[in-house]
Amino acid sequence: MAEPLHTLAQFHPVTRAWFERTLGKPTLPQQEAWPAIQSGRHTLIAAPTGSGKTLAAFYVAIDRLVQASLAPGQYRSQTSVLYVSPLKALGNDIQRNLQVPLAGITALLPEFDLPAIDIRVAVRTGDTPQQERQQMLKKPPHILVTTPESLYLLLTSKGGRQLLSTVNTVILDEIHAMLGDKRGSHLSLSLERLQNLVAQPLQRIGLSATQKPIESVAKFLVGMDNIHDGVTDCFIVDSGHRRQLDVSLEVPQSPLTALMSNDVWAEIYQRLEQLTASHRTTIIFVNTRRLAERLALTLGERIGAELVSSHHGSMSKDHRFDAEQRLKNGQLRVLVATASMELGIDVGAVELVVQIASPKGIAAFLQRVGRSRHQVGGVPKGVLFPLTRDDLVECTALLDSIRRGELDKLVIPQQPVDILAQQIVAELASLEETDTGCSLDALWRWVRRSWVYRDLKRETFDAIVRMLAEGYTTRRGRSGALLHLDQINNVVRPRKGARLTALTNGGAIPDM
Repeated sequence: MAEPLHTLAQFHPVTRAWFERTLGKPTLPQQEAWPAIQSGRHTLIAAPTGSGKTLAAFYVAIDRLVQASLAPGQYRSQTSVLYVSPLKALGNDIQRNLQVPLAGITALLPEFDLPAIDIRVAVRTGDTPQQERQQMLKKPPHILVTTPESLYLLLTSKGGRQLLSTVNTVILDEIHAMLGDKRGSHLSLSLERLQNLVAQPLQRIGLSATQKPIESVAKFLVGMDNIHDGVTDCFIVDSGHRRQLDVSLEVPQSPLTALMSNDVWAEIYQRLEQLTASHRTTIIFVNTRRLAERLALTLGERIGAELVSSHHGSMSKDHRFDAEQRLKNGQLRVLVATASMELGIDVGAVELVVQIASPKGIAAFLQRVGRSRHQVGGVPKGVLFPLTRDDLVECTALLDSIRRGELDKLVIPQQPVDILAQQIVAELASLEETDTGCSLDALWRWVRRSWVYRDLKRETFDAIVRMLAEGYTTRRGRSGALLHLDQINNVVRPRKGARLTALTNGGAIPDM
């Protein structure tokens, strides 16, 4: 392992002093990643939860902003770093965690006889009030935290494009959570739209605890412009996903059957009451929002309604935020959650994670258990409760896979055409006030830069553009035409209303 001082010596004295006084020595992923990130290389960090990989990316970005703020004539009030998180709650958490190092570094400036600096962080998600959205357009943050869906909307609106036009670094956190479905395809095209928008090549940094195969994740991250002769221009820090875990499986005394019986539920409630009483804070993960509400209500009746809360995506922003803060402040003993709390949200000193029924994936269980004792050197503790005989088989196989260090293999969707149609309309909608349009060849080159669409055939692409230009036949005639296609000059332009359609029909998360 390299000496920490050797790695930290490359940073500005004030940022180095904050790190040494607050955190001490860098973790192994930080030591391995920092030289590559500082040199401007695309970097993919695979490391267990609680290993400091998010700070590994942000610390270099903060150091660059501090140096630019202190250098005469280099300070710019513009967005330089874009952080993309799959969860809105994770974005809010990252903003709070960024404020800690920024406040600490700012407090140290007088000690080094340095002037005050102003480095701003903002969150832009579906939860962000309209007033804050307008404010960040007038006074851009240096670090913008957002989700894939909000990134798409920013790239489609005039103000958002202006805000993003100065970005030079993109950090994709929990990248594995988006690659297994069309949401990843959507993000891949958004990244290439962003690259089209900015003047310089983007530095791309990916973070995740669970990635397999990691080479495919690296290719997705950097895109086809950074893959030459089969070699991916990406520095991979693979610290693995394995860490010491304290996990167990508990089976009720009543026999498990093909369906869940009331006797089994009664025993599980009694055992949950015992477990939550012996641990200061507990997160109970379930697979459905309905079960989250039911379990929270029943446990609240047993141990006190003020000590239990549920947390899932159908709740309002205020309710979710309140539950997170109460858990972090020690006012809640139990939080019953769906996947909305699965990824790296910092909710303080959680002592135990309980999983009700099989989580249907190795990576999902590792992420959930990793919420407990979520700090460097912590040993996560988790308990699995199978509900049926099928669950018991799955949970046993799951624990065996973890013991052998196995991971689910990511299956990345290839060239979904519905996502492509959506993104083509959105990209062209930004040209709504121009008359020149965009050549089909330039549009084709942009699409093919995405690793997901690397094998897309030109005839398929042309057919999608024709469909968007001609619309489709209904009983009332032709409908749904969003583009003008000039086949003589091979140029395509948006029709009136294309931008509104793109903005109101964005994303790839299913409604049901």
